[in-house]
Amino acid sequence: MLSCAFGIRQPKLDDGARAFFRESQPWAFILFREACVSREQVRALCVELRESVGRDALVWIDQEGGRVARLKAPEWPVWPAPGRYGEIHARDPDAGVEAARLGHRLIAHELRAIGVNADFAPVLDAPVEGSDKAVVGDRAFSADPDTISVLARAALEGLHAGEVAGCIKHMPGHGRAISDSHFSLPRVRAAVNELERDLQPFIELADAEAAMTAHIVYEAWDGERPATCSPVIIGEIIRKRIGFHGLLFSDDLDMRALAKIGGLAERAAAALGAGCDIVLQCSGVLAEMQETAKGCSDLSSAAHERARRVEALAKRQPGEFDAGEGWARFGQLML
Repeated sequence: MLSCAFGIRQPKLDDGARAFFRESQPWAFILFREACVSREQVRALCVELRESVGRDALVWIDQEGGRVARLKAPEWPVWPAPGRYGEIHARDPDAGVEAARLGHRLIAHELRAIGVNADFAPVLDAPVEGSDKAVVGDRAFSADPDTISVLARAALEGLHAGEVAGCIKHMPGHGRAISDSHFSLPRVRAAVNELERDLQPFIELADAEAAMTAHIVYEAWDGERPATCSPVIIGEIIRKRIGFHGLLFSDDLDMRALAKIGGLAERAAAALGAGCDIVLQCSGVLAEMQETAKGCSDLSSAAHERARRVEALAKRQPGEFDAGEGWARFGQLML
């Protein structure tokens, strides 16, 4: 299996994509908004994707709630942004934790019903004053690392209760960025002692099955390379200081933050060479997927073992869950 996951932005596979997936054998797929029209259509698409590679590949999605939600109304329910759970927690900690757990259990229920079994959530970034609110903002549970740790743990538990794999992001912390890595390369100039604050939620959830890197230069650790492509940050900070030993994804290689590294093949090779296990390429454009594949290799033995653990979690069958009662209780908590 190739050490990459490709974004899907079409509601039905065309012949070119189907043939490419059969040949390249990406480890997983990622659904985007354009690929999610209706429940029946997404279920059929997930079957198509798995048939294209001849195995039960994981299908991921970004369904955080709030503005980062690929499943949209009116076809799907509307979930609050993570920051809303933080607001509830501020006035009633127990209610905030219950809401975060139940909200993500309801997300898991919807995902499994359409054939999706992995979610790029929760966000563990701790925003600071002056950071770009368009990047993190209410995607964060709170500005307080302790609150983030508690609510993110509850969110991950909610996904797991519905047998959906999660992914904590964006290691080692996106909360200080003053620009959007989709459009430029952010540089964080904070001192090591300041950055320690940002690491706390990741340390608390270091046992998570998967994590995603940030396309950010942290000058105190590596003044030249963004975390995604830095052996120093991945090896010394993510793997050792944080103590994360799960499956490590790059963020999307299409982001302009990585432009100076080269084309998609060079970006993939740099991220994998630095220590990422899986690279994400999310444009959905066949030529760009083909270019990315040139920079990828088969999963290493260590990465393959970490990937198997994520698959094992996501392929279990969920227990009984009364979604109607869940939504009723969720509504009470959100008042």
